[in-house]
Amino acid sequence: MKVILTEAIESLGTVGDDVNVAKGYARNYLIPQKKAIVATPKNRKIFERQRVQLEQQLAKEQTKAEVMAEKIRGAVCTIAGKVSEDDRLYGSVSTRDIAEQLTAQGFDVDKRMVMLSEPIKTLGSYIVPIRLYSNIAPEITVRVVPEQEAP
Repeated sequence: MKVILTEAIESLGTVGDDVNVAKGYARNYLIPQKKAIVATPKNRKIFERQRVQLEQQLAKEQTKAEVMAEKIRGAVCTIAGKVSEDDRLYGSVSTRDIAEQLTAQGFDVDKRMVMLSEPIKTLGSYIVPIRLYSNIAPEITVRVVPEQEAP
């Protein structure tokens, strides 16, 4: 099924691209989520009229992401956790934990922005990219330290 993308999708293309996708993917995901519209001549004309507004909005979002990237670049998150004798965490540090820590520091970060390949299960320092926009991903340092025992 041929659709026109109304927002950039990493695996498909950018705003305004005509792409062929499976019918089920278009009907069940792209169109209901307003990420695409069916590619008809009428929809193409409507989209071309709205394209300028979309491009201005995307430019604003990208500028906002660049400003935030400068602020967040080099930030350090320190997360304490319970550890066993061999310095392994009883749980793990996930994207949610990192996002909560960044939010506590004053950054507006969602857990889906944290690009952690797998949960952190040992103590140490880790470099983690934060995807703020499609091509903007500043790196932060996540330090995992042992939780201090209460006396």
